[in-house]
Amino acid sequence: MKPDLREALGARILTGDGAMGTYLYGMGFPVGVSYEEFNVLRPEVIADVHRRYYEAGARVIETNTFSANLASLSNYGLDNQVEAINRAGVQIARAAVGSDAYIVGAVGSIRAGKRRNIGMQQLEQLFAQQIDALLGAGADGILLETFYDLEEALLALRIARKLSNVPVLCQFAVEKEAVTLDGQPLAAAFDRLRQEGADVVGFNCRSGPNGILRAIDSIVGDVELPLSVFPNAGIPDYVDGKYKFSATPEYFAESARKFADRGARIIGGCCGTTPAHIAAIAKALDGYAPQPVEADAVQPAVQPEAIVVQPAVAPEPGPIKAAEAGGIIEAEPNIVELVKQRHTVIVELDPPRDLNIQKFMDGAKALKACKADAVTMADNSLAVTRMSNIALASLLQQQVGIRPLVHIACRDRNLIGTQSHMMGLDALGIDHVLAVTGDPARFGDLPDSSSVYDLTSFEMIRMIKQLNEGVAFSGKPLKQKANFITGAAFNPNVKYLDKAIARLEKKIDSGADYIMTQPVYDNELIIRIAEATKHLSVPIFIGIMPLASGRNAEYLHNEVPGIQLSDEVRKRMAGLEGEEGRAEGVKIAEELLDTALEHFNGIYLITPFMFYDMTVKLTEYVWQKTREKTG
Repeated sequence: MKPDLREALGARILTGDGAMGTYLYGMGFPVGVSYEEFNVLRPEVIADVHRRYYEAGARVIETNTFSANLASLSNYGLDNQVEAINRAGVQIARAAVGSDAYIVGAVGSIRAGKRRNIGMQQLEQLFAQQIDALLGAGADGILLETFYDLEEALLALRIARKLSNVPVLCQFAVEKEAVTLDGQPLAAAFDRLRQEGADVVGFNCRSGPNGILRAIDSIVGDVELPLSVFPNAGIPDYVDGKYKFSATPEYFAESARKFADRGARIIGGCCGTTPAHIAAIAKALDGYAPQPVEADAVQPAVQPEAIVVQPAVAPEPGPIKAAEAGGIIEAEPNIVELVKQRHTVIVELDPPRDLNIQKFMDGAKALKACKADAVTMADNSLAVTRMSNIALASLLQQQVGIRPLVHIACRDRNLIGTQSHMMGLDALGIDHVLAVTGDPARFGDLPDSSSVYDLTSFEMIRMIKQLNEGVAFSGKPLKQKANFITGAAFNPNVKYLDKAIARLEKKIDSGADYIMTQPVYDNELIIRIAEATKHLSVPIFIGIMPLASGRNAEYLHNEVPGIQLSDEVRKRMAGLEGEEGRAEGVKIAEELLDTALEHFNGIYLITPFMFYDMTVKLTEYVWQKTREKTG
């Protein structure tokens, strides 16, 4: 007979299972259906998934009941099947795996997103109904997962404690920068859970291993309970109509030991993970002996520092007159014309996630002072809500006098909204845009929001160019023509560069005027890109993003789609943090620029974590190398 879960956690580290929803999606089952209903419609499919995770080494198995509450199931007309679906979830898992596995009843947050205003009394009824059904079917424990709201989690915990004394695990979905929960320090929030009877606390979803590792580092030494971690397999990419995750099983194996070193006692995976990821975790933890964790045994999460940038000594801008403060000069050449004549620098700044724009505007002014040619702004990149890049673009024109270049994501707007968006840009005189697909909404900070994708990036480019002909998306005349300079994104960090070039050619055929690449961290790859694209008719802006730290390097390499670092770069950045890390990151970027400037006139600098002093230095470096070359 296996020991109680509490007893087992004191003796060894348990491997958890991986994703259910994204794994079913990968098997070909469509989104938009209730995967929980499969407990009664397709029990053999759910049993097979559980079995695969068990055979991979998982010994904590979550039931397929994450959204099996009345509020969620009623959306599919399943109001009367709450108890049946939850009971079946426990029974399927129990029958599919060995007797040495612990079956925990999965209970997800109910108040997230669209149901934020559900009252506490109704919430109590919803949780009680689901938890009672899971316990009645014989679950070994209850797993409260992907919670965002501490008070909601406390309510569900109290209900579980009222109904039973089985172990209760409480997991929260936090962003990689987060060190608070509902305004409280994470350690204080977890202490409240402990006082209310939680046996395990931890994190799942929203972040990959890097983000959860940072969250754990902020609480090590302050939390007494065992920890559990179930990270996502990095950030998903949306390619050819399918979600794809980039974090490899090997990366999860490395991360598992780091989690264990910091006190995690249940380690599994969330969105994007597969039995291969779980097998890697189990192998990495085989024979691992838990050790006491000291408060100073790990490095605390690094917080962004205040940055002061002195006005740069600007180079001569060459034959093209620069924009004057107070607005863009109408006669100034566009980016495509400019890059045909000289080196041209576009710098990306992230719009703020709150209502304070001071740091953003300070960064833009510093970039204007060092003669950057344009500031580009993403459109809620990584599906994380940020301030409108149109509003900031207008402010840049009016207050800074630097050209804005805004990204337009297919994800957020239907055809109506996209045309309206573009018409507004035209009215504001903002004519430089980059058409991108956009990261899937379900993996951002508002997972209940919808990804629209009425258009592909190819269609987006064609539609924008159609506006330049004075024709609306509907085919009706617009009385005058727009004048958009439209860019396309290009990811050269792929195994088969020729296939990526073929895709890029289609974007050019659709009307793209210029290309901006994902960050490149390999000099040889820069040369290969130059050789492979020399036949193209449009200019390419090669992407260079300085690394901020060793952790930043590993996060980008393992969790962000479209970015690959060379082994040499990862080795150089390993263990570096703070000013030391940023200094080495700038040095590596300068070496990449040495190669890029030999082959490309277009340079696209991406600012990490709003450390705009880094991209200011790199912009100055471009002008310095240009002056040296021209004498």
